[in-house]
Amino acid sequence: MNLKPLLFAFSSAFFSQTAFSAPSVDDIIHQTNYTTYYKGQDGKAKVKMTITDAQNRTRSREFVILRRDVPTTDAIENNAYEGDQKMYVYFSRPADVNKMVFMVLKKIKSDDDRWLYLPALDLVKRIAASDKRTSFVGSDFLYEDVSGRNLSADKHVLTGTDANYYIVENTPVNPDDVEFSKYVMYIHKTTFLPISTEYYDKQGKKYKTYTALAVDTIEGRPTITKSEAKNLNTGGSTLMEYSSVQYDVGIPDDIFSERNLRKPPRK
Repeated sequence: MNLKPLLFAFSSAFFSQTAFSAPSVDDIIHQTNYTTYYKGQDGKAKVKMTITDAQNRTRSREFVILRRDVPTTDAIENNAYEGDQKMYVYFSRPADVNKMVFMVLKKIKSDDDRWLYLPALDLVKRIAASDKRTSFVGSDFLYEDVSGRNLSADKHVLTGTDANYYIVENTPVNPDDVEFSKYVMYIHKTTFLPISTEYYDKQGKKYKTYTALAVDTIEGRPTITKSEAKNLNTGGSTLMEYSSVQYDVGIPDDIFSERNLRKPPRK
């Protein structure tokens, strides 16, 4: 696969590489999980989501996402790439989703807890663990894409490299739990960000792709600020654009409670 490299200056302090050595596949996926989901001990961003169907009709969603890690350090050598985590997503636009809230208590050693608050019905809905591979608010992203997939759920094999990317093939430990047979990640060698991911169905046909379209360095951390999911079967796609990204904000722990689903914090 030919990928146009995303080039920017960044020095990785996590791995010391030479022309004669490269990180193991475990190091690669741990670092990738860290850079994607665990940078800083907490984080905040505004997100604009644009959903486009096969007839080129669009719908939009706007929300703020808050994230707080349970580990007290974000150092990768202390396993910060694989710890419990809390996420709170507050929707503001359009009017039909205003004040809707999605919250995740991500657990490494057991099933995540997920809730969705629907203000029009004043209903708090618990999202079953079996529903984590379903559409996130009607988009081409899944609930599991938002919070991240447990590393132990897949077997990881480094299948190749080129000048810019590590190519890692991931197959599910429990194939009956998921709709895919494998997914292939193209991971940038310097930043360890997953620039492209391809999903294959049980017949070996590629049916979905995720692509990072923009990367910015924010507070010294390379961060994906625009990404796109494409469903090759339906012809639909979803664009995610991130702005006002901040790390180490000091987000209070009590925000991530069922009480705050109906009564979100003002800030």
